[in-house]
Amino acid sequence: MAPDRPSGALERHTSGQVSTKTSKDLDTPAGEEPAKEVDTAAREDPAKDGEQPGSARRRRPLRTALIVLAATAVAAAAGIAATGTLGGDGTDSASTAPTGPPATAEVERTTLTDSETVDGNLGYGDAQTVQAPASSAGTGTAGQGGASGGDGGGIVTWVPEEGEVVKRGDTVYRVDEQKVPLLYGSFPLYRTLEPGSEGADVEMLEKNLRALGHTGFTVDDTYDSATAEAVRDWQDGLNREETGEVRPGEALVAPEARRVANVTATPGAALSGNLLSWTGTERIVGIDLDVQFEDLVDKGTEATVRLPDDTTVTAEVTDIGTPSTSKGEDSSGSGESDSGSGGSGGDEDPTLPVELTVKDQKGLGRYQAAAVEVTLKAETRKDVLVVPVNALVARKGGGYAVEVVTADGTELRPVKPGMFADSKVQISGTGIKEGTVVGVPK
Repeated sequence: MAPDRPSGALERHTSGQVSTKTSKDLDTPAGEEPAKEVDTAAREDPAKDGEQPGSARRRRPLRTALIVLAATAVAAAAGIAATGTLGGDGTDSASTAPTGPPATAEVERTTLTDSETVDGNLGYGDAQTVQAPASSAGTGTAGQGGASGGDGGGIVTWVPEEGEVVKRGDTVYRVDEQKVPLLYGSFPLYRTLEPGSEGADVEMLEKNLRALGHTGFTVDDTYDSATAEAVRDWQDGLNREETGEVRPGEALVAPEARRVANVTATPGAALSGNLLSWTGTERIVGIDLDVQFEDLVDKGTEATVRLPDDTTVTAEVTDIGTPSTSKGEDSSGSGESDSGSGGSGGDEDPTLPVELTVKDQKGLGRYQAAAVEVTLKAETRKDVLVVPVNALVARKGGGYAVEVVTADGTELRPVKPGMFADSKVQISGTGIKEGTVVGVPK
């Protein structure tokens, strides 16, 4: 059984039924069972969608759901035409029945939302690897106790713990007991910065120095004597030699604070290779969306995320990747093919990676990583009249009607269907208003 959906979330994959009740059905003599409605869901072969019977979720694009509904209506209309019911001359005159319908429903005025519910994963996003800086023989880094990396770049003397958050100015790791701090920026330190240097990397360094409380210089793209003095003050706090210059490897750069995901380096080992991996500090939701649902997402699209404890939070699409095919890779991304165990190998359907942010991080509770359900809203129509889908009756010659219960019995009134969602359909037509009672199958 599929889990409960959030209140108000309407799903496209519950297509409902279209009643094929005709005027002949309305004249059913007392004591006889009324004709059974055609259950379109029962006609479908679950194996066609690649799922086992009884699957909790049938994923189907909007166009497919409407095609199935239209096909059902066409089949019903064909049956009606063959039997000559619903007005043999093809007119829309009212048909009155001596007995009422087996069940009724009122026309409701509500907000109808077309949506699709898909699987997602809550976590901190993809981890990035932090490597020891390359040897830089020409920079003068090696041999001065700096975090030069490579061969003979020093000994790792401290590393952070997994799950620790590193902010601007905090120590990422230590080499020969000298701190290697984190700075905020969009590109790494790639050259020695010293008096006379000019460029965007100089401005980035000066912005960080100012944010860390150092003053006495102008934030611009020129490294002058005032900048060098601020750097000496900064180096003193890091237990580094006060050179007034900044060499590659003496600091790490990231766009914002980082959360340590995994630590590879160990104290006492040489500074080389992969040291650790880190992610962003806020939990996000990732989706591998079937490309058939690509029209449901755009940057800024809102969605509802259902957590394992059935609580919900609102999320927003912030990043959409490029469609790709898994080509037999397992979910861990190890690249091992599952073709030997019945997998589909390179025949996997392409998916679209989508990332959603959750502003209400407290609403996520203590979940650090979890499988979640994401309901994407495709379209919303407010203040519309709706009835159950199976209240629709196919008319001879095309179109639909609903069986309206009146003081004198029942009559068929033509209606124009609008949007379908959550087993309901938007309708409009003469004599159709909120509270109108219509017949529906049991």
